[in-house]
Amino acid sequence: MEDKVLALVNGREVTEKELDEIAKRFPEDRKKYFVGEEGKKRLLDEVVAFELIYTDAMESGLMEETFYKEQIENAKKQILTQMAISKIFGEVAVAESEVERYYEANKSIFEDPEKVSAKHILVNTEEEALKIKKEIEAGKTFEDAAKEYSSCPSKERGGDLGAFAKGQMVPEFEKVAFEQEIGEVGEPVKTQFGYHIIKVENKIPASPRPFETVKDMIRQRLMEERQSMKYSWYVDQLKDKYKVEIK
Repeated sequence: MEDKVLALVNGREVTEKELDEIAKRFPEDRKKYFVGEEGKKRLLDEVVAFELIYTDAMESGLMEETFYKEQIENAKKQILTQMAISKIFGEVAVAESEVERYYEANKSIFEDPEKVSAKHILVNTEEEALKIKKEIEAGKTFEDAAKEYSSCPSKERGGDLGAFAKGQMVPEFEKVAFEQEIGEVGEPVKTQFGYHIIKVENKIPASPRPFETVKDMIRQRLMEERQSMKYSWYVDQLKDKYKVEIK
């Protein structure tokens, strides 16, 4: 497919392919300004302006200024340093068997924590809570009581809070929920939000996450550790090779 020439700036061709490549380098929030015919025209105008300024800067002798030369040297230093680091990092590898061994030796790190699935009814006073508890003990369903009395948005789901781990609820609520028996409607629990009647639906023990879900994270962790070790080793070798004086 022919690469269409969109403009000539002092004899330098600006092509459609070049314009597309430039557009790809913009952050996502700016790309929208260069979509469609109007957007491409706007981008082409910017590229032409850039080329004009660059050409004028070259012809005006800015390349001979000290600041320009210093910036070029700094850029060269950074590029070469990054190339050297990339090269030594490229020598680091992590085998699948190493990832598996790490997983087996550290399963506790990759556990899904213990969780409790519970429902609750939230009211303002202990008296209200005790009255509602008696109604439930007399035969009213917990879900109906939640819909009728609870001030928590979960009332629309019969008070259902779903499953939660430690650290996700206020301490007073969490302590009771994790200690209470499944199916039991507990005594009112006071928190900063009011008084809760809690019913535990299920308890989910902690369990290791499957290898497939964590293997990429493990590989990345091992890779970073080895790259760090390789980097330190490389710098130590260079300290022996070249003279270093710390003043």
